[in-house]
Amino acid sequence: MGIPMKAAFAVATLLVATTGGTALADTTAGVDRKVVQQGLDEVVQAGVLGVQLRVTHGWEHFTARSGTAELGSNRPVPLNGRFRAGSITKTFVSTVVLQLVGEGEVDLDAPVVRYLPGLIDQRITVRHLLQHTSGLYDHNNALPFDPAGFEQIRYRHWEPEELVAISTSRPLEFQPGTKWEYSNTNYVVAGLLIEKITGRPLERVVEHRVLKPLRLNDTVLPRDDDRIHGPHAHGYWAIDGKPVDITRFNPSVFWAEGNIVSTTKDLDTFFAALAGGRLPGPAQQRELTRATAVSPGYGLGLSIQVLPCGTTAWGHDGGVPGFASLVLTTPDTKKRAVLSATTSARVGDPSPGLQKILGEIFC
Repeated sequence: MGIPMKAAFAVATLLVATTGGTALADTTAGVDRKVVQQGLDEVVQAGVLGVQLRVTHGWEHFTARSGTAELGSNRPVPLNGRFRAGSITKTFVSTVVLQLVGEGEVDLDAPVVRYLPGLIDQRITVRHLLQHTSGLYDHNNALPFDPAGFEQIRYRHWEPEELVAISTSRPLEFQPGTKWEYSNTNYVVAGLLIEKITGRPLERVVEHRVLKPLRLNDTVLPRDDDRIHGPHAHGYWAIDGKPVDITRFNPSVFWAEGNIVSTTKDLDTFFAALAGGRLPGPAQQRELTRATAVSPGYGLGLSIQVLPCGTTAWGHDGGVPGFASLVLTTPDTKKRAVLSATTSARVGDPSPGLQKILGEIFC
């Protein structure tokens, strides 16, 4: 999701400037856990309340954390904690659309209005939605995501059509297919497409096609439930200089663009399966990871980057009020990282700590 809480973590998606290679003490499959822990501690020192991380190298993995789960408490961030993963939802939605493409239910290059007549500009294709090349105005830019403004709408229910209508009340930002620009509206429309084709709620379709087959038992797409069930850390932001717990809110405002609640383990399992070719068919897998001249760093619901040290990484980041997250995997799935952070009322730059962490894991 494109709101301020995400910004600091979007930087880390992919500005890893370190070249890696430190002491061999306390290593897991070549990753120095002390360096990783130092990076996590630096992230917290920069103003993040708490952070949890799952690292996989080859057949080995480990978890690490820093900070606390709540303001005024010494309770550590739960290593199996649930969190709002924001725009990582988009990768799940894109996966389902590509499955429908493989089954002949959807044509990737057909206009969206073939399936959803009159909803958006007739030149916009399904591919344009998943690739963020549609030109649709991002409806989030018209909503109050500043702390004081969001307080007024945090428990309101939103219908997806309302969110799309905010976008389509504005002209297109550019001609479809001519430019890349991140727009959350693309994935609200993609969610409506899934519901129209399957005749079922998006949440149930994702559950049936992805969550149950992969046994992602701690992952849900809540439509209106404002709670995070199970162990979790809390997120905060400042209103009039005072910290306010923003953990609970109605997630319908983020729906198919960013309402998922998950864990580092479940997201690691999902991205390993996705990168490993276990979800879309082979032809759709190639489309998933195909960058173009118009969209050089983004496939279909998947970020595709070459880190400064030369390592290619696939993944996505996410941010909603109180939470920021990041998933990265090498295409061969041998190196993977899933990170979730909860915000405090302090504002700082966690990028140096994140660069240290990701550089040690991937570079």
